[in-house]
Amino acid sequence: MIGQIIEFLVGLELVLSIMIDIFLTVVVPRRAPRTGRFLRISRYVVFRLWIPWRNFGLRMNSTERREGFLGSFGALAVMVLLAMWIAGLIVGYGLMLDGLRDEVHPVPENVGASIYFAGTSLLTLGFGDFTATGGWARLITLASAATGLGIFASVISLLFTLYGSFQRREVAVVVLEAGAGAPPSGVTLLETYALAGILDDLPRVFETWQAWAAEVLDSHLAYPVLAYFRSSHDNDSWISSLGAVMDAATLVLTSIEDGPKGWAKLFRAVGGHCLEDLVQYFRLPVEVEVGLERSEFDEACRRLAFAGFRLRDPDEAWDAFSRQRAEYAGRVNALARHWATPPAQWIGDRSPLKYPHVHTPAERPLVSAGG
Repeated sequence: MIGQIIEFLVGLELVLSIMIDIFLTVVVPRRAPRTGRFLRISRYVVFRLWIPWRNFGLRMNSTERREGFLGSFGALAVMVLLAMWIAGLIVGYGLMLDGLRDEVHPVPENVGASIYFAGTSLLTLGFGDFTATGGWARLITLASAATGLGIFASVISLLFTLYGSFQRREVAVVVLEAGAGAPPSGVTLLETYALAGILDDLPRVFETWQAWAAEVLDSHLAYPVLAYFRSSHDNDSWISSLGAVMDAATLVLTSIEDGPKGWAKLFRAVGGHCLEDLVQYFRLPVEVEVGLERSEFDEACRRLAFAGFRLRDPDEAWDAFSRQRAEYAGRVNALARHWATPPAQWIGDRSPLKYPHVHTPAERPLVSAGG
């Protein structure tokens, strides 16, 4: 009798843990709070699964195969979560029914038979080879069937939410490619707008990306699996795109005499907040770093001067730029390393960028994003 009670309580805790996880993952549209003793498999399993998946993908010699392999993880993670939720609920309800085996006809011969009964109930198969006869067993059977219907409806709604947020995120990334290149570069972005004579539109870029950073912060903390959905275009990444616009804003604030400093400052505040919260949520190690050498900065300044910008004194500009970039560079690189994003100027592992290829507007050929 005591064994049946313990079995029932273990099953109940497993069911409650998974239900809380589903509720916080699918229903609550905000960063999920800590759940105390209840384990959230969605937070830990996806993160743990990504590490070996990423390491295996990085060993692939073909860039196309590597990006395809890494890019499939986001959708796979959703399917894995669904499978684990269902399996966990079946086991939990099975343990509860096995604890009430005297209220089931015929009496299950072992715990496996009780788990089978719970599975047919949750998946609404209803073979009829087992029947709940007692009040508690009937209640659990009905709860299992209702849970099965609810979990599939919830996951379908989650998929619509994820893909809607993913599409909105990627539209801005693809649009940025026209001005910042692929991989994106903050220097190339400023260069393009200056040489194209559309500097008056630069404030709109910072305004758009301020709203984009706020939406990414909200959606990726509410649905962390979104961060594992990789950009579908070659050499593009939402992380390096955010880093490139942060670099452009920092250059406007520290190195360029004229420019939309107000919008650049506002965007930096929201973009920096987005980077800080993402790094903290995923518990990524961050190193305080500038992320570039003085020679790279001087080359960037030469390009900006050639494009027509009036620049500050080089030494003063470098001091201000290196100080402000150190506030966010380590976080950008931490995110880029964790998600193995394609390398970009001053962002991530830049060793493959010795001779990078940059997509540029048709008006003119730009200097490569590698500087």
